[in-house]
Amino acid sequence: MGSNSSRRHDAIIVGAGHNGLVAACYLARAGLDVLVLERNTYVGGAAVSRQLYENFTYSNCSYVCSLLRTEIIRGLELPRFGLQIIPYEGGCTMMRNGDHLALYDNHDALRREIARHSKRDAEAYERYLRDMLRQCRFIKPLLLREPPDPTSFKPRDIMELLHLGKHFHGLGEERMYDTLRFWTMSCADFLDEYFESEIVKAHLAGSSIIGTALGPRSPGTAYVLLHHYMGSIDGTVGAWGFARGGMGAVTKALAASFEASGGTIRSGAPVNQVLVHNGRAIGVVLDGGEEIHAPVVVSNLDVRRTFLETMDTKDLPPDFVEQVRNFKIRGSSGKLNIALDGLPRFPAIPQGSPSTRGDMHVTDTMEMLERAYDDWKEGRWSRAPYIDMLIPSQIDPTMAPDGKHYMSVFVQYCPYRLAAGEWNAERRQAFGKTVIDTIAAHSPNFKDLILHAEIRTPWDIENEVGLTEGNIFQGELTFDQLLFNRPIPGYAQYRAPVRGMYLCGSSTHPGGGVMGAPGANAASAILRDLRKTQ
Repeated sequence: MGSNSSRRHDAIIVGAGHNGLVAACYLARAGLDVLVLERNTYVGGAAVSRQLYENFTYSNCSYVCSLLRTEIIRGLELPRFGLQIIPYEGGCTMMRNGDHLALYDNHDALRREIARHSKRDAEAYERYLRDMLRQCRFIKPLLLREPPDPTSFKPRDIMELLHLGKHFHGLGEERMYDTLRFWTMSCADFLDEYFESEIVKAHLAGSSIIGTALGPRSPGTAYVLLHHYMGSIDGTVGAWGFARGGMGAVTKALAASFEASGGTIRSGAPVNQVLVHNGRAIGVVLDGGEEIHAPVVVSNLDVRRTFLETMDTKDLPPDFVEQVRNFKIRGSSGKLNIALDGLPRFPAIPQGSPSTRGDMHVTDTMEMLERAYDDWKEGRWSRAPYIDMLIPSQIDPTMAPDGKHYMSVFVQYCPYRLAAGEWNAERRQAFGKTVIDTIAAHSPNFKDLILHAEIRTPWDIENEVGLTEGNIFQGELTFDQLLFNRPIPGYAQYRAPVRGMYLCGSSTHPGGGVMGAPGANAASAILRDLRKTQ
């Protein structure tokens, strides 16, 4: 291409993932001329729906919807642009002895089911729910706020620190101690304080390791459990659901909302470098050499990809670059998308149980979860992996032809780098076989139903979606990388050390998942800065 772009925009967003689109929507609604640039030929980043086999629609990477903030859904009018979320009807963990633990929407039925394994745990579950909701109530108001800089004496930072302190003090003395403990605890230690039954603990602990390079006994995993619990659907806290038409429906609705506000999306337009002049971002250069100018550049890429690959490190302070290199982004998750010729049978679960119309697991002890993590630490995929499998076509018939079904399988653990060497076709197939064999041990007709399986390692996710090491959160959700430490102390307010340059991806507060909060918060910071300069 080579020639300069004939147009200058008010803001350029690099990457059309969900956070980039959320930020773009808010900026466009504020009257800015916004251009979104996406390297792939389709928008959505990791929240995409793709037809890779006949008439099956796969939620290619992210696969469930819950964390997307209600304020964003309403504010950007996403239902008007086609977003519909269908809640799970249950969930279950199948046990090696042929039994199971089912989770139901109906509270009394769920209580009876837990009591089947432990009467004491059925009572404790009430206390567990209450305490988790209390933690949710504490953290949720902080999600859509810019974190304060605790070292700053700017009035806004002082006010935010006072707000945070007042909010924390409002918990009361006993709960303040509980909260500080909770944020640094392992999930195993936290659950041990409530439950005695291994199957109850194993089922709940799964959420503490999803997308995380930690095991259930690692400090900090209690917070990851909470992070997944913070979602809600129609006001039901902790509820999870499917976006009708797959996760691409979320980003499709965001793109439609953005374009309705006058914004422009260019797909197939990879950004090669952010242009910086006199310490200020002035635009971007595309792979073909085309320059596009804007006084505001917003990166939806993770913090490492933004500053180490898309910017010239000479434009950044050396100590900042060093901290970016130290930011933990570790790949630990794989994904299978499977087209099925019919509905698999799971003998451990009663026929017709609603517990199959949600997330299904096969890891029935904490020891199994920890052993799966041990494999990852040794540089191999878990021999007995934790899997989060769903068959969304049971309640969303748009995803598969009549009589057939789509299964999404999320896998912990799968390393980005194998001790045995680089990922190749043979190792990818061997990883897929391990996962399929694990499911088949609980479903006698499963293998016979497989029409097509897409197998994706962290390496594949990185190369297709652009997530470093395939890390779904754009960086570990450990206490040293949360709130005003995310991504880097002193730079947690969406602003880069270069003026006019911003981050809006999950590497920033409050972190990963299809939440949209980083994008909304970044847009607020940008609009505030623009008002100051006008």
